[in-house]
Amino acid sequence: MAVTEGSRAQTDRAIEVLSGRRVAVLTGAGVSTDSGIPDYRGEGAPRRSPMTAQTFLSDEAARRRYWVGSHLGWRAFAAAEPNGGHRALAALEQRGVASGVITQNVDGLHLRAGSRRVVELHGTMRRVFCTRCGQVFDRRAIGERVERDNPWITVPENVELGPDGDVLPATSDGFVVPDCSVCGGMLKPDVVFFGEFIPAEKFREAAQLVAASDALLVAGSSLVVNSGIRLVERARRRRIPVVIVNRGRTRADDRAAVKVDGSASEVLAAFADALPDLADAG
Repeated sequence: MAVTEGSRAQTDRAIEVLSGRRVAVLTGAGVSTDSGIPDYRGEGAPRRSPMTAQTFLSDEAARRRYWVGSHLGWRAFAAAEPNGGHRALAALEQRGVASGVITQNVDGLHLRAGSRRVVELHGTMRRVFCTRCGQVFDRRAIGERVERDNPWITVPENVELGPDGDVLPATSDGFVVPDCSVCGGMLKPDVVFFGEFIPAEKFREAAQLVAASDALLVAGSSLVVNSGIRLVERARRRRIPVVIVNRGRTRADDRAAVKVDGSASEVLAAFADALPDLADAG
């Protein structure tokens, strides 16, 4: 997508605002769309009803359907690669400009791009845990069990991938749901479902990152989720500038010092090219 004259002017203004400041970064699904992972709410997003915590815990059939779709999607999800936006943020952190990344995404792409301080507000698809005993498992190990117990399962071609690493399965009949190998309890991916609260310690870590920074950059998020708005409000109360990069409107456009309406990966790459290093890098 070509950079328009309007978005270039907005980008230049954002660079002026962020220059010389330590920047906390909050990212959403729009940062990962150029890696092939769609956005629930963005322009062109597929109409999907996310799994809720209540349904997952109480409805065995829904849980089975979720596990089929989650496994099929996870294989494609895990193959996604960081894009220019992820790499730009890692470079900005290395140069001392970005103090860290707070992400609403569960794809792990910031870490794979080289970012070191990453607060995963909504968890990660890399882990699975037991809801009874708390034992944590690597998702790859659970994936091997799923395929051993369900040898018929195959990843379809041209899969329509969901933002949380799932697909809509054709069927879940006969699927053996993995359970905890320690206590036999119910396993759940280590992600925050709709209807769940973000762990308090995760939000505190995110808030501390904002408190230790001189600006907040929001990239690829419409800020529909309340945790994002709460972090914007903390920045506003501290009277530090908020810069928003997103295609389309967000809930905090009126609170931003600058709003750049454009591709997150393109604009973040422009920031990485233009923002000066800070002396206190590392």
